[in-house]
Amino acid sequence: MSDIWFQRPTPEELNRVHRDTACEALGIEITEVGDDYVRGTMPVDKRTVQPIGLLHGGASLLLAETLGSAAAMCTVDRDKWFCVGTTITANHIRAAAKGPVLGTAKAIHLGRTSQLWEIDIIDPDGKSICLSRLTTNVVSLDRYKP
Repeated sequence: MSDIWFQRPTPEELNRVHRDTACEALGIEITEVGDDYVRGTMPVDKRTVQPIGLLHGGASLLLAETLGSAAAMCTVDRDKWFCVGTTITANHIRAAAKGPVLGTAKAIHLGRTSQLWEIDIIDPDGKSICLSRLTTNVVSLDRYKP
C-alpha cells in the first residue's frame, strides 16, 4: 500500500491524544508513522507484566488496539467520521521477559464502513511475540449529533 492517510499524523500528535489514558499509564509511545503503518513501543516492566515477570497478554492487546485505532482514525476525515474498535484477536506466540516491545500496525483492508488492521508485536531480538488483528467500524459523526 502507498500512503493511506487522510491527514498524515506525526508521532507527537498521536502521543498527545493518549495523554492521561491507559496508554500513558503503561508507557506506550508511538514512535513512527510510515506511508502505511504506525509503530510504537511499550516497556516490559512492573506496569505490564504478569506476577511471574512475563509480559501480560492484556498489555499486548492494549498496545495493539492503541496502534490500530490511532492509525484507523488518521485514514478518515475526522470532521465527518470516527473509527471504533469492534473486534480484536491475538495469537500470543512467545513470552517476553524484557523490553521494550515494538508493535507495528498495518492496514489489511480500508473499506467505507469497516477496516481491518494487523498488528505485529516483536521483542528486542526481533522475534514475534504477538500477532493481533483489529476490526474497526467507520461511523458517521452525524449519527451521534444531537
